[in-house]
Amino acid sequence: MIFIAILIGCILGALIGLNAPMISYTYSSYLAIAVIAALDSVFGGIVAVIKKNFDLKIFATGFFGNAILAILLTILGQKLNVDIYLAAIVVFVGRMFVNLAIIRRYYVDKWISFFKEKRGEKAEEKIEEKIEEKIEEKKEENA
Repeated sequence: MIFIAILIGCILGALIGLNAPMISYTYSSYLAIAVIAALDSVFGGIVAVIKKNFDLKIFATGFFGNAILAILLTILGQKLNVDIYLAAIVVFVGRMFVNLAIIRRYYVDKWISFFKEKRGEKAEEKIEEKIEEKIEEKKEENA
C-alpha cells in the first residue's frame, strides 16, 4: 500500500514539476540539496517498510529534518564561500545507494524464491548441474 502511495506521489511530483515555472539559479542549489535529502529519506522509509520497522513519525521528522539541515548547510556554505553542501550531497547520495542496494537485494531474493516455488526445484541446483556437465564435457574433450 505504501509503495502505491509512493508511486502516485512520484507521478504527481513529475507532472507538477513539468508544469512548474523554472527555478532561478540563485535557489537551484537549495532545491537540489533539499530534493536529495528528501529522496534519501524516502529510500530509508522503503527500507524500513521492508524490514518491518517503519514508523511514520520517524519518517516525517527525518524527511523534513534532513531537508532543512541540508538547506542550512548550503546557506552556511554560501556565507562562508565554501561548498559545504557537497559534503551533504556525498553523504545523502551514499546512503541512497546503500538503501537502494538493500531494496534491490530484497526484491531479487523475493523474485528468485518466487521462481523456485513456481518451478518446484531450486534454480541453483540446475545451474550447478549445468556447470558440472560443462566441466565433464571439457574433460572428455581434453582426454
